[in-house]
Amino acid sequence: MPAFLPSDRVAHHFSPVLSARCQPPCWGKISVHHHHLPPPHVTIWDPNTSTGYSWITLLLNWITPHLAWWTFFLLDCTAAVMPHSQMAIFGCCFLVAFPAAMNTLGMASLLLCAGLAGRRSRLCVRSLRTLSGMTLSQIDEEVAKLLKLKAQIGGDEGKHQFTLKTAKGTRDYNPKQMAIRERVFNTIIRCFKRHGAETIDTPVFELKETLTGKYGEDSKLIYDLKDQGGELLSLRYDLTVPFARYLAMNKITNIKRYHIAKVYRRDNPAMTRGRYREFYQCDFDIAGQYDPMIPDAECLKIVHEILSELELGDFCIKVNDRRILDGMFAVCGVPDDKFRTICSTVDKLDKMSWEVVKSEMVNEKGLSEEAADQIGQYVSMQGGMDLAERLLQDAKMSQSKQACAGLTDMKQLFSYLQLFQVTDKVVFDLSLARGLDYYTGVIYEAILTQTGPVPVAATQNGAGEKAEEGVSVGSVAGGGRYDGLVGMFDPKGRKVPCVGVSIGIERVFSIMEQKAEASAQKVRTTETQVMVASAQRNLLNERLRLTAELWNAGIKAEVMYKKNPKLLSQLQHCEDSGIPLVAILGEQELKDGVVKLRTVHSREEVDVSRAELAEEIKKRTSDV
Repeated sequence: MPAFLPSDRVAHHFSPVLSARCQPPCWGKISVHHHHLPPPHVTIWDPNTSTGYSWITLLLNWITPHLAWWTFFLLDCTAAVMPHSQMAIFGCCFLVAFPAAMNTLGMASLLLCAGLAGRRSRLCVRSLRTLSGMTLSQIDEEVAKLLKLKAQIGGDEGKHQFTLKTAKGTRDYNPKQMAIRERVFNTIIRCFKRHGAETIDTPVFELKETLTGKYGEDSKLIYDLKDQGGELLSLRYDLTVPFARYLAMNKITNIKRYHIAKVYRRDNPAMTRGRYREFYQCDFDIAGQYDPMIPDAECLKIVHEILSELELGDFCIKVNDRRILDGMFAVCGVPDDKFRTICSTVDKLDKMSWEVVKSEMVNEKGLSEEAADQIGQYVSMQGGMDLAERLLQDAKMSQSKQACAGLTDMKQLFSYLQLFQVTDKVVFDLSLARGLDYYTGVIYEAILTQTGPVPVAATQNGAGEKAEEGVSVGSVAGGGRYDGLVGMFDPKGRKVPCVGVSIGIERVFSIMEQKAEASAQKVRTTETQVMVASAQRNLLNERLRLTAELWNAGIKAEVMYKKNPKLLSQLQHCEDSGIPLVAILGEQELKDGVVKLRTVHSREEVDVSRAELAEEIKKRTSDV
């Protein structure tokens, strides 16, 4: 067999790597007398043996002994540009085309499936570097071409793998959970409106300076945003400070408003306790000059109504007054500059024992042990109007004008609460502090007094938080008087007295979800009153026509999105969705001008005139 070297015209049809860099040195020259690659029947003359060969025969005869080298080289280069699945097809095609090389290619394919194709461009470069007569720049150029081709073809690598989870301290709500939320919201809004409140809305972010310095030690929990066009912004921490800014900016001195919206805190979330980083607040506030304690008593009445109507269980509303606290600190020997920081420590008594709180006061806040012991005697006191009267006679507390003013108002508050018939759930508790700096008078907090499992889906955010059992949800509402907050924003410092309450709605949701899981009662996620169904085929147009009539009459109706659905499937959908009624159409009903109205739970059926159908549905679903 002659050795040969393809001419430039033949080599032009190969890739640059194969034609220019992969030629074994033993080839001689051949003569091709056509401008293009010759057809298979053209004979190529070998002067050494005086023999004529088809050029395809020569090429195949040369490829056979070098097949192993060609196989690995081609597979290595192809691995850089083909996905794994395409590489497998490529190998199979090679086996069919060259059966004589099945052993060699079989081994190559096995190696390829075991990971050769995964080497991609990195190992391809390594292989190319072993080729003789090729410079590094030429190798890099060829690799760049292969990578470009790979990018054009696409493959199974380079795809971004998303982590499917919600951010820490947040959660999704499914339709069942949203139905519970909507029910809670409606209960709260009805109560707010019953007391004559109107609603407003404010932006989800405020100027950073608006929020700074209003929350005491909790200011570190504010979410700051990046500079946006020269404005330093922060996500709102609560709804109270934006409300005060709204009053000052619009020069409003008298309003009774409610606001339901999301707020954000960089807190350590406790998902099972209903504590999140993103959560709703439901605020009710009264702004204006009024006689003492009347608006305050109404806020407490609202808390009592909401918690009673939601049937969350036993609860207690603790009340105190910032003036009483400040007077207590003063008579116990707390320096004036430590009032707020000691107040924040006292606020932890609902989560920590007195020993731990005292240690923080003495060791971290620098308070004397004698002053801490005196504070400990007072913060252990609880009662009602009788406690306020007793403290007014206390030798130390009576020395503070601030404390006496607060205790006098506390007596007045309990007298109004007696008229509102809520004193059975309200207790005067000297340990209640509430750490927010803007409170100036009465403060209060509603706490659930029962404990139990709260099976919230804490792991749905992907963080793997372990669900807790036997935990107390704790505080579900809080608020107080803040007479000086609006004046901080007003250019002339004009004050607008305000008092309000905020419902901790996420914690309420946790309890409501627990109750829904524990009860066998099914939670409806839709309000559909009737399902329009057919018992026979080819009645889609009639079903759609009747559905439109019901919609136009204000009826909440559904229809199945199939031309000829089975009646059993339609009835089963009603069972699953809790739809109470089914309006069934058939050939006979159409002739008689009636609709067969079926009650799902009892399976009772009655023929109703089509003209009276809407009114009959309204009558039967008025209590649903």
